[in-house]
Amino acid sequence: MKLAASQRWALRVYTLLWRLLAPLAVLRLLWRSRHDQAYRSRLGERFGRYREPPPPPGPRLWLHAVSLGETRAAAPLLDALRREVPQLQLLLTHTTPTGRAAGAELLRPGDLQAWLPYDLPAAVERFLQAFRPQVGVLMETEIWPNLAQACAGRRVVLLLANARLSARSWARWARWPGLATAAFGALAGAAAQTGADASRLRDLGAPGVMVAGNLKFDRRGDAALRMLGRNWRAAAGGRPVLVLASTREHRATAEEQLLLDTLPPQLLERALLVLVPRHLERVGQLVQLLEQRGLRYRLRSLGEPDAQLQVWVGDSLGEMPAYYAMADAAFIGGSLLPLGGQNLIEACAEGCAVVIGPHVFNFTQAVEQAARAGALAQAADAGQVWAQLLRWLDDPEALRHARRAAREFSAAHRGAAQAQAHWIAGYLRQAAGSPARLAPQ
Repeated sequence: MKLAASQRWALRVYTLLWRLLAPLAVLRLLWRSRHDQAYRSRLGERFGRYREPPPPPGPRLWLHAVSLGETRAAAPLLDALRREVPQLQLLLTHTTPTGRAAGAELLRPGDLQAWLPYDLPAAVERFLQAFRPQVGVLMETEIWPNLAQACAGRRVVLLLANARLSARSWARWARWPGLATAAFGALAGAAAQTGADASRLRDLGAPGVMVAGNLKFDRRGDAALRMLGRNWRAAAGGRPVLVLASTREHRATAEEQLLLDTLPPQLLERALLVLVPRHLERVGQLVQLLEQRGLRYRLRSLGEPDAQLQVWVGDSLGEMPAYYAMADAAFIGGSLLPLGGQNLIEACAEGCAVVIGPHVFNFTQAVEQAARAGALAQAADAGQVWAQLLRWLDDPEALRHARRAAREFSAAHRGAAQAQAHWIAGYLRQAAGSPARLAPQ
């Protein structure tokens, strides 16, 4: 891909900013490592310095899943890809420790795992030289201009899978059209979650865009986690359970504080409240909020809930389906504050009725579809969240209907994994020089 002068200029400015900010990025990693030592592990990889891995035989796929949500979404895609290409050899990269820990469970003998480097030209060149992937797949929104250009220069087929691009993200990219074209124009193709995502991707210069649905609908249910959740519910005395899931903080305002400040006192006499923050390093902050209000709480790491407990704090990784399995209804965080919302699909798959706040730009279509199906209610503020949860507690039949609708909504939208796996497999076979030369579809 030959760049125009405006695109080269935009890339130079972007790269200069990265070089200036890279030391701050390292300091941020070290700061976060106070709570999670994994942030400081293998720091050299953040700058593309790897031990040279042996080149694996067969089709070589690099898949980047930045964090936990993208890694979970990648699981059904990888299952379907391995059915399409049984000899698949995988390089799995991440940016966060939670993504890397979850990704380790997806590896098979011969697969590799690493940090994706910062988007500096020399770092991404070292990364591509070390691993020499034939096809790269970026999950959801992880498009980096220098990385995309380096892949184009090395003829690495670069795809965007399960792609989403909110109107807000589109507007940010549109302010830098030269940079957007350098990044999105270097893709070989994109599989968008929705028609709106596809339209915005095409507008920024992405070629070969198709609509393939959302992989998060295809995530496998875990029978062991589901049983664990049911056991927790029994330990809590069989009363109704309400989950506040993936709650977040934005500019010193915490969703948990907004919710606890408006919590109806009578609700805790009727139901167990389960609080599961998005980022576990905030657990200490949440404990302070609970102690200030004199609430009886316990951390998941310190034991199961019991009949006397008011609030149970989920301070564990990888157990979100179990929290949903124990619940009657869930509030999905990142939505009371302007963060775009977190994944509601996982809650629906476990039969949770869902309440979500007003800020849902990351999941606009899923929210609209779930609301039409009767699985979801949207609230304007924290007070309305509690009002809806109380309505469901007061009307068991309405709650049963919403839970059934959630399961049916989740089941009705499956199939994206197989479609996207078939699409990626076509590029893999072409890169491997298969006689069949399966054309991407």
